[in-house]
Amino acid sequence: MTHIEAGTPPVTTAPDWVARAGSTCLAAGILGALSGIVLAVYPAQVSEDMFSYPNTAGEFTVIQIWFFIQHLGLLAGIAALARAEAMAPGHSARWGIGLAASGMALLAVTELIAISARNSTYPGDGTGLLDVLYGVSTVAVGVGLILAGLAVRRRASWTGWRGAVVLVAGIFVFVPMMPALMGPFVLARLAITVWMLLFAALGYSLWRVGRR
Repeated sequence: MTHIEAGTPPVTTAPDWVARAGSTCLAAGILGALSGIVLAVYPAQVSEDMFSYPNTAGEFTVIQIWFFIQHLGLLAGIAALARAEAMAPGHSARWGIGLAASGMALLAVTELIAISARNSTYPGDGTGLLDVLYGVSTVAVGVGLILAGLAVRRRASWTGWRGAVVLVAGIFVFVPMMPALMGPFVLARLAITVWMLLFAALGYSLWRVGRR
């Protein structure tokens, strides 16, 4: 809803659930970042040519289930952004949220599908399809966040770093995260860790909006 008084700028309010979704996204982002750090320093249990590296097949299964759940928390943040009164209305906002949400949903499901390759080498049987799914879903999230971030900038109701966090999270997918994902394992994990912290920042922004 939007309340307007003569001579004053619009004051917006968001549904109560936006704050809850924001806190969920905040927690998911922080826990995702911690997960990335743990994986970066975890002693290798298998050889580097295994898809589950650095984990055993059993550990990998547990971690993938956790990532599925964690990605749903990030998805909650994207959904809340659509109702946070933070974006200028228009095609950019609608397409941005739709793409980002669809991409994150596909990314979450892909984390579960990846369990099927837990005993495979990389590259190996089934890993080609997983590369496609991870690539398509991540690009969709990135493009969607860029479009949504531009709508946030046009609306200008989020000031300071909050006004840039959605756009930065989208750009970060392409530079530097994607190049990092093609590099050494530790570098890739650290790039994902930073991306998760950007989602945590988005969650905090949504939590603040929802509590106004």
